[in-house]
Amino acid sequence: MRDELNFLLDATDKVQYGEAMNKLPLAKRVQILSMLVEGSSMRSISRVVGVSINTVTKLLEDAGFACAAYHDKQVRNVWSKRVQCDEVWSFCAAKQKNVRSMKRPIEGAGDVWTWTALDADTKMILSWTVGSRDADSARVLMDDLSARLAHRVQLTTDGHAAYLTAVSEAFGTGIDYAMLVKLYGESPESFKGRYSPAQFIGSRKTAIMGEPEVEHVSTSYVERQNLNMRMGMRRFTRLTNAFSKKLENHFHALSLYFVFYNFVRIHKTLKVTPAMAAGVMDRLWSMEDIVGLIDDLEMARLTGKRAAQLVA
Repeated sequence: MRDELNFLLDATDKVQYGEAMNKLPLAKRVQILSMLVEGSSMRSISRVVGVSINTVTKLLEDAGFACAAYHDKQVRNVWSKRVQCDEVWSFCAAKQKNVRSMKRPIEGAGDVWTWTALDADTKMILSWTVGSRDADSARVLMDDLSARLAHRVQLTTDGHAAYLTAVSEAFGTGIDYAMLVKLYGESPESFKGRYSPAQFIGSRKTAIMGEPEVEHVSTSYVERQNLNMRMGMRRFTRLTNAFSKKLENHFHALSLYFVFYNFVRIHKTLKVTPAMAAGVMDRLWSMEDIVGLIDDLEMARLTGKRAAQLVA
């Protein structure tokens, strides 16, 4: 998560913030942000709200910066008991197999994997990172996760080998860790070459370190969260043209969505937000609070800019 935050903050040099910048009314900003986290595409939002696509993009960028900074600061010292991790696939600009044939190559084009760590009891997203499905991304996720936990937890991941070294390096022996390896059969001949998963035939629970409780070795909640992401962010929808066109906007969308999910959206089972269930927040947020984060960050930038001008 911290690497993503640094990426976003470094990108601020590419964005111009004028002191006399015109702002949309609060109600329209709330409407745009709400539609962004409820599965609407950016162009459909521009048509429904009656603003330009550039306005929607700019608000997404602002929200991404503000939400990334807030998550990094606020989600700390969390008293979790059980954590589940997983990766979900998407792509930017083109699928990996088509990157070489792109007429106009784009930095970051190709497959993009979003790694998440979720508290199984409070359903809170504790940490996330974006990258390839490799050891480096696994290490970034685990290092960030370990820095956010208050004490020893039980961790479950799928059977992806990249987790083994990453968990060991991040936690040492201070964790109860198990892998859940799912077993699949052959795909039916009628589905060969089509988008359809193979038949699930069973799973194997393997203790890796510590003393994980077998009955809690599961990735069900984090896999359900993957579905939430696909439903809540249009750019994650499969088999459409709604994929991310810029990697920066992919980061921004995730930053906004995770703060919305943790602090604004009431979990149907818990009856409170994940952040409230985890003790990270003592009240229910609204989308106006996220707009407030954007305004606070903008004010901090303007204040810093003025201070620098005075010193100069």
